[in-house]
Amino acid sequence: MSSSVRPEPVEGLRHFGGLRTGQVQPERIFAWPIRVYWEDTDAGGIVFYANYLKFFERSRTEWLRSLGIEQQRLRDSTGGMFVVTETRLRYHRPARLDDELTVTTSLAEKGRASLIIEQKALLKSEQTQVLLCEGTIRIGWVIAASLKPAKIPAHILDRLESTT
Repeated sequence: MSSSVRPEPVEGLRHFGGLRTGQVQPERIFAWPIRVYWEDTDAGGIVFYANYLKFFERSRTEWLRSLGIEQQRLRDSTGGMFVVTETRLRYHRPARLDDELTVTTSLAEKGRASLIIEQKALLKSEQTQVLLCEGTIRIGWVIAASLKPAKIPAHILDRLESTT
């Protein structure tokens, strides 16, 4: 993705899975554009179900980067890293070759050692955005060398504070 592409808030989205009720303030939802390529599809030209996890990973990574949290630099400076520990997805409609998607990311819960992230894949259209897939992803903080769980460093939690 080019550095000239800027994520924009997405209005009117509701949280998935009952973690929070009501609407999220638009500025708290990060959005990242994705184009569907041949490599993302099955033989029928439909996005292969597991690729939504890849789309969600890209959006989460860019969300963290937008907060000044670059994962490789973080690992180098702290010796720790985030790992996915749990996923829950619901598929609503398929995406197809050449579709333009918006993948959203928002922080649903913040703990001392893990975060729960809510994500959605939306089909961009001229009038509205159509929900294709939604889910929650739990990422936990671990010591990179041993993969043992640890507390998320305070400076990261402080940066995330502005998103809740």
